[in-house]
Amino acid sequence: MAEHTDAAAETGARALDEVVRFTSELIRIDTTNRGGGDCRERPAAEYAAARLAEAGIEPTLLERTEGRTNVVARIEGTDPSADALLVHGHLDVVPAEADDWSVHPFSGEIRDGVVWGRGAVDMKNMDAMILAVARDWARRGVRPRRDVVIAFTADEEASAEDGSGFLADRHAALFEGCTEGVSESGAFTFHDGSGRQFYPIAAGERGTGWLKLTARGRAGHGSKVNRENAITRLAAAVTRIGAHEWPLRLTPTVRASLTEIAAVYGIEADLDDADTLLDKLGPAAKLVEATVRNSANPTMLDAGYKVNVIPGEAVAHVDGRFLPGGEDEFRDTLDRLTGPDVDWEYAHREVALQAPVDSPTYARMRAAVEEFAPEGHVVPYCMSGGTDAKQFSRLGITGYGFAPLKLPEGFDYQALFHGVDERVPVEALHFGVRVLDRFLRTA
Repeated sequence: MAEHTDAAAETGARALDEVVRFTSELIRIDTTNRGGGDCRERPAAEYAAARLAEAGIEPTLLERTEGRTNVVARIEGTDPSADALLVHGHLDVVPAEADDWSVHPFSGEIRDGVVWGRGAVDMKNMDAMILAVARDWARRGVRPRRDVVIAFTADEEASAEDGSGFLADRHAALFEGCTEGVSESGAFTFHDGSGRQFYPIAAGERGTGWLKLTARGRAGHGSKVNRENAITRLAAAVTRIGAHEWPLRLTPTVRASLTEIAAVYGIEADLDDADTLLDKLGPAAKLVEATVRNSANPTMLDAGYKVNVIPGEAVAHVDGRFLPGGEDEFRDTLDRLTGPDVDWEYAHREVALQAPVDSPTYARMRAAVEEFAPEGHVVPYCMSGGTDAKQFSRLGITGYGFAPLKLPEGFDYQALFHGVDERVPVEALHFGVRVLDRFLRTA
């Protein structure tokens, strides 16, 4: 079937309605992931599978643990010699306290042109876009150039052991031929406050190093002198970690990002003095500043059981992130900062990623955004956190962040990830479907 036909020229109106409805209905399915296995994605997986099956797309449901369900399906392309493309989204969401929200976080309420609820941006909106595009293609007889493998995963908000990790380790055959993948956190509107609009496409992720620190000492009575206090030892190590100034390290993706953003402002990109360059970029520096260094932020403490008892052990947890090529420095620094009285280990570790910004796929993502947002500046960036692309990289799949949304000024997209009153404009979803459709058909 021809790739470009009159029928394929525009996304169908029904797809625009469906993406809004699917986002709302997926939000209503509570898939809160509290970690430690406390989640059940199966109802959302069954919902997604049913929407695919209605369009004649055969879904496969897979579980490592009962109730932790993943969905995989393949749409055949027109060019059998082309590599396949993975398009994936996770079904789980982080917890939400209803008392903190303006609307119930699992209401999926549509009000004043906005869809409200946990998962509206992370990432049931993208799940809904994928479903809407796939069904639109089926109705109009459209096929992409290359095979498109769709995956809806469990457990991304925790370890991914029941989701993308399980799929990559146990069901690699379902992803045969996939060389690249796209998923969350890219191609959204970033307003710089001076009228410029950026559309950052993710071409990298910092690695994940969640750490457990353990200090041991001599237990004893709280009224006695104790030079081997485990809490004191741990507190000293945590303070050193929290106060540490990590050195500047620019990866190729971040170098490209700084260079392209600086060009928009007509600023010389002096990458040898990146901190000064970031200051010159103003609000646009937010797209880059978290990814020019490794980081380690203490997040949890656990010690003691009674005020007059000095415990023999104290534990802390640290959210560590390292740049591509930066893990050795990260480990060496943690060894030094924790010192001789505190041991540390990875509670969870995943690789850092980097994707080329001069690839044909990146160029097609850029072109799809520019077609529907010609006033925008498409730039590459590196994510400060991580996605399921880390696990799929085990299969040799290069990952990009591409979940397009056109957002109004004042809409702080990044702050809504895991935030209160998470929401997404209806028009943003419509834009996303159009851009995703155009990219996937020509990728």
